[in-house]
Amino acid sequence: MEPRNQTSASEFILLGLAEKSEQETVLFALFLCMYVVTAVGNLLIILAISSDSHLHTPMYFFLANLSLVDFCLATNTVPKMLVSIQSRNKSISYSCCLTQMYFFHFFGIMDSVLIAVMAYDRFVAICHPLHYTTIMSPRVCGLLAGVPWTFSCFISLTHILLMSHLVFCGSNEIPHYFCDLTPLLRLSCTDTTVNKIFVLIVAGMVIATPFICILASYARIIVAIMKVPSANGRKKAFSTCSSHLSVVALFYGTTIGVYLCPSSVRTAVKEKASAVMYTAVTPMLNPFIYSLRNRDLKGALRKIVNRKVTSSS
Repeated sequence: MEPRNQTSASEFILLGLAEKSEQETVLFALFLCMYVVTAVGNLLIILAISSDSHLHTPMYFFLANLSLVDFCLATNTVPKMLVSIQSRNKSISYSCCLTQMYFFHFFGIMDSVLIAVMAYDRFVAICHPLHYTTIMSPRVCGLLAGVPWTFSCFISLTHILLMSHLVFCGSNEIPHYFCDLTPLLRLSCTDTTVNKIFVLIVAGMVIATPFICILASYARIIVAIMKVPSANGRKKAFSTCSSHLSVVALFYGTTIGVYLCPSSVRTAVKEKASAVMYTAVTPMLNPFIYSLRNRDLKGALRKIVNRKVTSSS
């Protein structure tokens, strides 16, 4: 059977999260609230960091990039699901599906690499405080933030080019709420060996490698903190890392389960639950995680709110 003579699917049906139609109203309200909180929270952090000169440091520069990526990652998936529920039209064209997949992987890879970069920033700040400004110069910060954008673009584009060679001649129903790679590969009626090998290679590069680097950074950080003589000094050093560690646990705990666990232990339900965590829950929680325990960021946010209140009155 030659793939070139087969008719590939021109559209797919996103089955979504609801198993029953009456559940869709609850899901619509829940995800709408989550998306609004995600958008407002992340955009406020970007605005606070850009408007306060005291926050123009490497740590906040990377945080602003992470907030932008989180906002874009949620925007790529959640609004489409909300529109599908509201219009009761679950179809998505082949080209739109590939476009959504491209941006999902693009921003997902950016998220992973930026979290690792932020761990490196904390490592330099705590283990080499006297050389921090020299090591984390504006040029180095620009490279650490800019190179991942180029790398993510290349990897995501390669995924799409490999997907474009596949033929979908059977069922066009995707048991997911957005076009993800793994559910689509299951629908293909052509050989997907190359795609699966590339998925494993990319997962090793953008999930396993950053995660190992983060673990190594924090191992060195913990050793350095334990050498601090005063209890207050140790507490302050740990507090600067606790927010980032929470994000690491949220993000990598779910992505490793989806892309690095054997397919024999994965199910469609588990994949959807993990996807909700890193496409909706994590981007929503990140602004709270980083701002609630950060005095400088809370001060900058308070200034923005006070400025709006003053101007409106």
